[in-house]
Amino acid sequence: MSIIKCCFEPVEMPEFLDSFVKKCTEGCCCGCCSALRPRYKRLVDNIFPVNPEDGLVKANMEKLTFYSLRSPEKLDRIGEYLYQRASKDINRKRYKFVEIAMESMDLLLMACHAQILNLFVESFLRMVQKLLEDTNPTLQIMATNSFVRFANIEEDTPSYHRRYDFFISKFSSMCYGNNDDLELRDSIRMAGIKGLQGVIRKTVSDDLVENIWEKQHMEKIVPSLLFNMQSVSGSKSVDQEATPSTPPVLAEAVLRELVSRASFGHIRAVLKPLLMHMDNHKLWVPNRFAIDTFRIVMISIQPQYSYTVVETLMSHLDQNLASSPKTRTSLAVVLSKIIAIAAGESVGPSALDIINNLLTHLKTSVSTQHESTPEETQYQEALINALGEFANHHPDYQKIEIMLFIMNTVPDPSKKNKGDTLLQNILLKSLLKVGTQYRTVSFEKAFPVSFLQPLLKMARASSLPIRVIVMQIF
Repeated sequence: MSIIKCCFEPVEMPEFLDSFVKKCTEGCCCGCCSALRPRYKRLVDNIFPVNPEDGLVKANMEKLTFYSLRSPEKLDRIGEYLYQRASKDINRKRYKFVEIAMESMDLLLMACHAQILNLFVESFLRMVQKLLEDTNPTLQIMATNSFVRFANIEEDTPSYHRRYDFFISKFSSMCYGNNDDLELRDSIRMAGIKGLQGVIRKTVSDDLVENIWEKQHMEKIVPSLLFNMQSVSGSKSVDQEATPSTPPVLAEAVLRELVSRASFGHIRAVLKPLLMHMDNHKLWVPNRFAIDTFRIVMISIQPQYSYTVVETLMSHLDQNLASSPKTRTSLAVVLSKIIAIAAGESVGPSALDIINNLLTHLKTSVSTQHESTPEETQYQEALINALGEFANHHPDYQKIEIMLFIMNTVPDPSKKNKGDTLLQNILLKSLLKVGTQYRTVSFEKAFPVSFLQPLLKMARASSLPIRVIVMQIF
C-alpha cells in the first residue's frame, strides 16, 4: 500500500526502492517508476528538455533552485546526480545535454549561501574536471569559465582537503594550445590563463589551503604565462586594458597579480622558474623580452621586497660566469635597467651589498680576462652602468659613502703588473660613474680626507689613462 501511496505523494523513497528505480529505462512500461524516483532526481530530470537544442528549462530550474535552498542537505546528492548524468552524456557524445548540466550547476553554485557551499563544491569540481578531461575544446572552455566563477566566490570556511593539482596542470597545458584554427587556439589559451588566475585567487590568500607557491606549481604557472607573453617580444610591454582581450595582455595581467601577492618568503618561488625559462629558451640574447619582464616584476612587487629581485638576478649572474660574454652582458644590462627601482628601498648594508656584488663581478671579469675583447669590455661597461644607475638614486651623503667604498677596493698604485693596472682602470671608471652624479653644497665638504688621500695617491700613478680618470673625478 505504501508503494501505491508514494506514486501520488512527493515523499523520499527508501534506498532499496531507489536502487530498483535506477534499473528502469526511459521506455519502461511501469508508469509509476518516475514517481518512485526521489524528488531531487525528478527535479533534476525536469530541467533537461526533450530536444537539447531548446536549452535549459528555466521554469524547472527555478524549482530545483528553490528546492536546494529549502533543503540544503540534498545539495550534495543533487550535485552527484548531475555529475552522473553529465558523465553518461559525455560518453555518448551528447554535448548539448552536458552544457545544460554545467549551466545548471553554475546557477546552483551562484544561488548557494556561503555556509552550505562546501556541500556542493566537491561535485561541482568533479564536473569541471570531467569536462576538462574531454578533448572537446568547447567543453574545456565552458568548464574553465565555470571554475573562474567559482574562484571568485568567497567561502566562509576553507576546505583543507581540497587540492588543485589537476587544475594547475590542465590550465597550464591549455596555455600552450596549438590548434590550427588561430581563433580557437587563442580562445583555449585565454581559457587556460583565466583558469590559472582563478587558481591563484582561490589559493594565494589562504595559507590553510593548498600552497600555490610550491615549486611544482610555480614551475608550471610561471612558464605558461611567459610563453604567452613572448608573442609580443621585441616590442614594448603590452598596454593594460580594462578587460584583457588577447593571451599576451591577459598573461601579463596575471603575472602582475601573482607577483603583487607574493610575500617575502614567496617571491623567489616566482623568480626561479622565471630565470629558468629565460635560460632554457635563450631569451637573454637579445634581451628585450627579459628587460620588459623584469620591469613588470619590479613595478608589481611590493616595494620592500624589490631588493630581493636584484639579489636573485645577481646570484643568477654568479651562476653564469662560465657563459658567453654576450649572455653575461645581457644579464648585466637587465640588471642596470631595473636596479634603479630597487635603489629607493635599499639603505644601509643592503645598498653596500649591491655595490660590493657589482664590484666583485668586475674584479672577476678582470681576473679571468687574458686579453681585452670587445664582448668582455661591453660586459664590464654594463656592470659599471648598473653601478652608476644604482648610486644615482641615492642621496649625496650616501653617494660619497659608495665612492669611499669603491676607493677602498682599488689596488695600490705601487702595484704595476698588467692585471692590477687593468683593475685600477675599471674600478676608477666605476668611481667616475658615481662621481658624475655627486653634487655638494660647498667645496670644503666635497670629499672627506679618508677619500681624498687615496684618490690623490692614484693621481701619481704611472699609467696615463688612470691619471686622466682621476682628473675627471675631480
